[in-house]
Amino acid sequence: MPVTTDILIVGAGPVGLYGAYCAGFRGLRTAVVDALPTCGGQITALYPEKEIRDVAAVPSAKGREMVDALKAQADTFDPHYLLGRQAVSLSRTEDGRPQVALSDGTVVEAGAVVLTAGIGTFTPRTLPAGEELLGRGLSYFVPSLEEYRDRDVVVVGGGDSAVDWALALQPVARSVVLVHRRSAFRAHAASVQEVYRSGIDIVTDAQVSALYGEAWLSEVHLKVDGEDEVRVHKADACVAALGFISNLGPLAEWGIELDRRTIVVDTRMRTNLDGVYAAGDITSYVGKVRLMSVGFGEVATAVNNAAVALDPSLQLFPGHSTDAT
Repeated sequence: MPVTTDILIVGAGPVGLYGAYCAGFRGLRTAVVDALPTCGGQITALYPEKEIRDVAAVPSAKGREMVDALKAQADTFDPHYLLGRQAVSLSRTEDGRPQVALSDGTVVEAGAVVLTAGIGTFTPRTLPAGEELLGRGLSYFVPSLEEYRDRDVVVVGGGDSAVDWALALQPVARSVVLVHRRSAFRAHAASVQEVYRSGIDIVTDAQVSALYGEAWLSEVHLKVDGEDEVRVHKADACVAALGFISNLGPLAEWGIELDRRTIVVDTRMRTNLDGVYAAGDITSYVGKVRLMSVGFGEVATAVNNAAVALDPSLQLFPGHSTDAT
């Protein structure tokens, strides 16, 4: 028997979890599917220990804390979680309702589908050397700060992840070196200023030329522009925060209008497919700002427009939560 629901949310990251809350608040049955075995999306998989500071009224929270709070909020309306399985194909029931087949053979019939799959599936960008030490000192993200306690860590990258990891690891690790191949960092200006004030050893205009170690990483070699000799850093941990290559996976075959690797939506967050909406980093429109806080607004817009499409007698505005008894 297929799973039947009012709203199917594809993606159990922060935006998807907030969408489950919004749907529940409107009295809609909700199912949430995600290829990962736990909720949280990229946050849980990639940076559960990083501090998140750009959500309104939350000055700072670790990624895992944010996910836990969002799930607790969604769980007040008892959504049906379908985790550890991927949304594979989209078809239609006889009456035209979306029908989504999952990778384990489950079929979900829904009144509407809301895609909140973030950047889709993601593959880390690799270092030019040292891949053989992956899992033996080399990693692409930091699942737990405690794993790096009293270790000598080299963080590679110039974006927000690299700078944030360096700052988060400094109080825990024995030493932290931040390496970037350019002279200027791409991270938020405030974070860059903080990392320069922190006393972290910063090496710019440099690239990793080799990683050495037998059972475990022991040295990171750097080629610095303008220097003849390779710099050698003793290190038993290297975090390569070079970003990720995203892939929409099976969603790209659904017939959705795409703008490169993102989904085109209108002001109601509708895609070109009837009954299919999208919100969060996966969406594209003129003026798009890719922030979690923006995604929260987008998924609220998507869910409420879907609610009215399912029952035209409803009002678009759901009312304020403070009015609920």
